[in-house]
Amino acid sequence: MERSELWQKLYLSGMDESGPALARQHGLGLELTDFCVAANLEDPDRRRAAVGRQEGIGRFWLHAPFAELFPCAIDPLAREVARRRYAQTVETAEVLGIRRVVIHGGFVPLVYFPEWYVEQSVLFWRSFLPLVPPEMTLALENVMEPDPTLLAAIAAGVDDSRLRLCLDVGHANSCVGKVPPLEWIEPMAPWLCHVHLHNNEGTWDLHAPLGEGSVPMEPVLDKLLTLCPDATYTIENQNCAASLVWLRDKGFGGTDT
Repeated sequence: MERSELWQKLYLSGMDESGPALARQHGLGLELTDFCVAANLEDPDRRRAAVGRQEGIGRFWLHAPFAELFPCAIDPLAREVARRRYAQTVETAEVLGIRRVVIHGGFVPLVYFPEWYVEQSVLFWRSFLPLVPPEMTLALENVMEPDPTLLAAIAAGVDDSRLRLCLDVGHANSCVGKVPPLEWIEPMAPWLCHVHLHNNEGTWDLHAPLGEGSVPMEPVLDKLLTLCPDATYTIENQNCAASLVWLRDKGFGGTDT
């Protein structure tokens, strides 16, 4: 796939307050972040605000809530909280006409042994997916996972087309990552359908612009375009404009911002 084709698969995160306006300006998609706080799922004003942000934009991802939600939990009561919130997320996505949802995997180092994380996650998602419409995709995102094998094992164990993977390149490059970002792509590729793009210096999760950090962003994007040609991408910056300029300058499509 040519570099210039990435632009047609690009979304901007709602964590940038100007994201909806920039998406309209450049014909891009939007990843709604209105419901990253779970209580917002029960706030009708938040839902109306999300509808307003959708105006004039044609394609969407929705980012699910994540704080205190652990689908991999050992305690069945903790899993039930996650199940309820994710069911609300699916219902909200349907109301908003959104068919693609990003969900954090929930791994916490030194709390969940890797084998527990995979085992409990597979059980959770197998029981939850009957609540998900057949045309909807849930993409599990790496946050604190040390390497790509855990999410790949979960996707393989669940073996359902509704459960896919989201590679967060910045998270893979942060202090919790034990494998360079380039080495995350191939193990996740069979299930990878979405990518979060931001940069950092290999320590804190800064959500910095694409050209500011130690992620080898050009090789990462080239490999993703080769191995995962159908994947979509969201720029996750507080201000996405600089990353749009960087993508244009590197030949990944687009026009002046």
